[in-house]
Formats: sequence, structure tokens, C-alpha cells
Amino acid sequence: MSARPWQKVNDFYAEMVQGRVSLSDLFRKELLQTCAVHDDTEIIEDIHENDIDSAPAKDRTGRWARVTFKVLLSYHGGSFQGWQKQPGLNTVQGIIERSLGKFVDEKKTQLLNEKNLPIEGCVVVAGRTDKGVTAFQQVCSFYTWRKDVKPQDIKSTINDAAPGKINAISVTEVSREFHPNFSAKWRRYLYVFPFNDGKEAELSSQVEKDLNEHDYAFTLDNGLHDDKDQIEAGNKPTRFEVSKVNQLLSQLEGKLLSYKMFARDTKASRNVGPPTECFVFHARATEAILPCTQAGSETKIMCIELVANRFLRKMVRVLVATAVREAAAGAEEDALLKLMDATCRRATAPPSPPDGLCLVDVGYTDFDKKICFIS
Repeated sequence: MSARPWQKVNDFYAEMVQGRVSLSDLFRKELLQTCAVHDDTEIIEDIHENDIDSAPAKDRTGRWARVTFKVLLSYHGGSFQGWQKQPGLNTVQGIIERSLGKFVDEKKTQLLNEKNLPIEGCVVVAGRTDKGVTAFQQVCSFYTWRKDVKPQDIKSTINDAAPGKINAISVTEVSREFHPNFSAKWRRYLYVFPFNDGKEAELSSQVEKDLNEHDYAFTLDNGLHDDKDQIEAGNKPTRFEVSKVNQLLSQLEGKLLSYKMFARDTKASRNVGPPTECFVFHARATEAILPCTQAGSETKIMCIELVANRFLRKMVRVLVATAVREAAAGAEEDALLKLMDATCRRATAPPSPPDGLCLVDVGYTDFDKKICFIS
């Protein structure tokens, strides 16, 4: 899927992080009747109004004396080597923790000095994003025993760490019980899939390659298609309908399923049972328009919106690529559901590029479909 105008998507995400455009700008006015589009400010209010984010009113002493802060972040995926801190790599976590070093308490500073370690803060995140994946409202937390640290000080420090690439939307003091990951009830992702020349919903060369006789046999063996003769004859599909992708994805809604066939790079211990089970609240696709940024023209795109209680490693990108492949092949509505029972991960498509993926937000109250972009 690399042979596509991904740079336009990257440019849009970069502008979004800097606050020059919003996700709402992706949808044309004529689509508003079928898309529940909300302004970004409304999204923040709806999601975080009842968060577990109130600090205890009484004075805290002993181990409860530490102060915990919740940080709402946006960052441009194309500017970093992913979220997780790794030696020698430019990562979001690495930059954030270095910038928070100035707020570390004296006891921890002394311990770090004794071990000849850099003075850095420690952040916990709602979900680690891969290299190239953008975040609009990522949630992380940081704590310190210092009582003179103000939310505005943390926000300013983070924003100065990588101007234009990382933006601290808000910083609030929260209860010690708050955990960005374990307290979350759902996560929402948006995948922007650009069409070549902005005209046709054509398959990329990678998806066409994935539809060759060798790889496609895994799908055929699962009984998902009856056009084997056509494929073997070389008449492989080259286009797909966005409505078909939407039809395939919508079958996942409201079901608790094991997505191990759609995961990648997971440990063997997490390949079976509850660790691979996810509940998908919302899974839809629609056509939209990527507005022109500094250079170029508007680009026709497909937007895929996925909301679930949790996601496995590369699960969204594999789902997107597989849904596109199955839509092009004219699969039945339950094609993705049937793939859940496959015995080899080659039955699903290779992950789509990370450039199109954005972690939109994380919810700490019950999911409400009213916040969705695509209805």
C-alpha cells in the first residue's frame, strides 16, 4: 500500500497536531447527514467530563502525598520512532520523560544520581503507538512528591520539548487511583486511506500481491469465496467499494471476539484465550475528503473508524488491509468473522502502512455512539 499519496495524510496530521485543522475537516458538508461529526472541543468535553480525575480534598500524607497529573497529548507520528522509549531512537516517551525531569522530587533525583542515570520523569500511557502512528488525544500520567508543581508548568515544558510535533492539550491533577491504561473503557482509532489521484478506490500493489494464488489460497480454504477459477485464471480484483468495506466491518460491532488472527508481534502466551479477546463498539467506513494543506489539492479518501475496549498489536492496520482485500474479492458479509477461526495468520493481510493511523481519543466513561464521526 506504499504506492499512495501518504505524504498528504502526513501533512494533514502535522497540521492537526499544530491546531490548524481538525478531524472534522475530513468530511464534506454533504456527508454530514450520514456522519455524526463533532467539533474537537466537543469530543474532549464528552469524553472527559466524568473522568476519574478529581484529587482528594483533604491533605495527603505519607504515601498518599504524591501528586498525579493526567496529560492529554497530541503528537505527529511521522516525526517519531513510535511511543516507547528505546536507546538511540527519537520516541515520544523519551522526549516527554526527559522534559519532565525538572519536576522529579529530591529523593528520586538522588537515587538516579547514585545509579548514574539521567534525571527523567516516568510516564504511564493509555496505549503505546507504533512508529508513524499519530495521536490526537493520547492520555498519559506522571506523578511526583513535589507540592510546588503546577499543571501549567508541566504543559509549557512539554510543549517546549518538540514544538509543532508534540502538543500538550491539557494537564490536570487527578486521583492516585487513576491509571491511563487500566482505567480506560475504550479507545478510538481513525484510519485515513488515500485513493490514488483522488479518483478511484483502487487496490494498491501490496494488496494485489496479497491476492496472488499462493496467499489467497488461505482465504479460499476457509470457504469465504467461490471465485477460485477466476482468480487462478489471472482475473484478480483491482478495485473495491467503500460501502463493501463498511459492510464487512459493521459485522464486528457488539461482539466479544478473539482477534489473534489480526494481531502481529504478540507473545506466544497472549495468542490464546482472554488476552486476545476484544469487544468492538463501533466499526465503520465512509468516503471523505482530505483537505489541501500547504501544497496540493483535495484528495479523496476512505475513513475507517474503530472503537473497542482494547486493541492488540497492529490489529487496526491488519483489519484495514484485510477488509480492503476481502471487499475487492467480493467476500460475503461475514468474511472477517470467519477469518477469526483461521489457523494461520497468513489468512489475514499484511498490516497497512502506519501513516494513515491516528489514535483519536481514550474514554473513561461508558461508550456513547453520539461521539462517532461515522454513523
